[in-house]
Amino acid sequence: MRASHPALAPALLRIADDRLILGHRTSEWCGHAPILEEDIALANIALDLIGQATLVLQHAGAVERAGRNEDALAFFRDATDFRNALLCELPRGDFGVTIVRHFFHGLYSVLQWDALARSTDQTLAGIAAKALKESRYHVRHAGEWVIRLGDGTEESHRRAQEAVDALWPYTGELFMQPADEADLVAAGTTADVSLLAGPWRAQVDDVLRRATLRAPSDPWMQRGGRDGRHTEHLGHLLAEMQIVARSHPGAQW
Repeated sequence: MRASHPALAPALLRIADDRLILGHRTSEWCGHAPILEEDIALANIALDLIGQATLVLQHAGAVERAGRNEDALAFFRDATDFRNALLCELPRGDFGVTIVRHFFHGLYSVLQWDALARSTDQTLAGIAAKALKESRYHVRHAGEWVIRLGDGTEESHRRAQEAVDALWPYTGELFMQPADEADLVAAGTTADVSLLAGPWRAQVDDVLRRATLRAPSDPWMQRGGRDGRHTEHLGHLLAEMQIVARSHPGAQW
């Protein structure tokens, strides 16, 4: 499988866009977290995610061979060109929403990075090996908070359950395997994310049980982000994230 396979750049964008958008969402907590320790923790998690996105976007630009570097891919694409899961672009919400979302996506990331660390694409495998260590911390941090909130006060339990209920319909999209990656999966370049759903659900159920929370029973799931069909929230996020680069194209600091 050559690195220039036409499906590889789109596959890399799906990986990178999740982390870029979720990282930007997480950065919105800087200076606003409920306690100082969490302000620092969330800022570091945001930096980890954006760092992961930067490395994957660099690789995507090299594979794409269209003259776009990581900055061009981050700041000069429109919303319809982004391939992040809808889960990542939803509004920040309260602390419970942020923690539950990080737990859901972080656990998915651990499973995905673990699989990609064995990729036949050595660049992607190297990125995954580094990112896996960071994502394991993200999951541990979020999982401990899910248990603390769910099994805490009546108010924290209520908010945590509301967060689980609101975000759950967006988790299914994470495991919808894109048809155009079939050759890449067969070659061992990318991972079949549909195979991650079972391990993810088993670990989620274990933490929710310990948190005295429950997963919704409705199997219906949202989708669209992987195909460029997004909520209105992504447009607002990109307007903020891209304004400086678009106002001063080509500027360097």
